[in-house]
Amino acid sequence: MELLPPPGRRCTRTVAQDRAKGPRGCALSSAAMSVAALVVGAGRGERFRASLRGAPERALPKAFLPLGGRTLLVRAAAALAAAPEIDLVVPVVPAEALGALGELAPGLADVAKLAPAVAGGATRQDSVRAGLAALPRDVALVAVHDAARPLVDPADVGRVVAEAARTGAALLAAPIPDTVKRVREGRVVATPPRDECFAAQTPQVFRADWLREALAKAEADGVVATDDAALVERLGVEVRVVAASAPNPKITTAADLAWAEAWLARAAGGRGAR
Repeated sequence: MELLPPPGRRCTRTVAQDRAKGPRGCALSSAAMSVAALVVGAGRGERFRASLRGAPERALPKAFLPLGGRTLLVRAAAALAAAPEIDLVVPVVPAEALGALGELAPGLADVAKLAPAVAGGATRQDSVRAGLAALPRDVALVAVHDAARPLVDPADVGRVVAEAARTGAALLAAPIPDTVKRVREGRVVATPPRDECFAAQTPQVFRADWLREALAKAEADGVVATDDAALVERLGVEVRVVAASAPNPKITTAADLAWAEAWLARAAGGRGAR
């Protein structure tokens, strides 16, 4: 399935070809480019289910869990759509959910800029690949965002898109306040400087052609990574970091969901819920 294209321009040189053209490669014009966001929520939420401790009624695919009256998927999609820099929002969901999204994710159809949902794959990389394949070929930048990060600030989304438009690859991240240890077989092997350590979040935004190339290379090499930036890094591409200005936790356990509920309640009392 190919979605109707928003206005944009095509940029399809490989990383190697870009290097031959100079450090900027195929420059992206913010006035002309189009940006699509993939909201990846095709996982089964195994870690979340393991944290439930006897509450099977909540053992839905994680993207469809409720948070403050809306599902994680709907909240994440709406946050991305609220960023003016995003032109198109594509949910990537379990294949078996495609025919029941009205029931599983009420309100999803009302999200602005929404495109038809796409069936994900067996792994996260498969799901990103499926979402990418459904995009118009003239999309210049692709923002990949976890449905399990429903609290992302639209302003932060815009900042990451702007950095990726300038450099080709950028991600949202949070500084790590704790001292980090590299550990092997229960022994500390290194202590990296704390000011060099960030926790990678999403969205992660890349030139569409670079992301296609990175996914193809990973598939050919049999590489599985925990985020998309790691795959793009394997092309020799520099990925820029944009520090998050607001909480953007990943809902991994029932405790995370409870924290997010409490955060939304506080936000609603102070300045209105997102």
